[in-house]
Amino acid sequence: MADHTVDARGLQCPMPVIKLSQAIMTAQPGETVELISTDRGSCSDVPAWAADMGHALEEQFEIDNEFHFVLVRS
Repeated sequence: MADHTVDARGLQCPMPVIKLSQAIMTAQPGETVELISTDRGSCSDVPAWAADMGHALEEQFEIDNEFHFVLVRS
């Protein structure tokens, strides 16, 4: 279970990444943030954003057309 969860279901690009960015800034280094998105573009956007920002993408999976990403704040 993640320390923080961002529910971006129903939002389209770029909003899932914007919501994730806002949430990860409130997390402490080492804490985890889970993003739940229904936007398929998140599957490429989130890993690229995490790499650019230096955060670790710990998990990425899909359940019932919802995309889940668990990141560790650097």
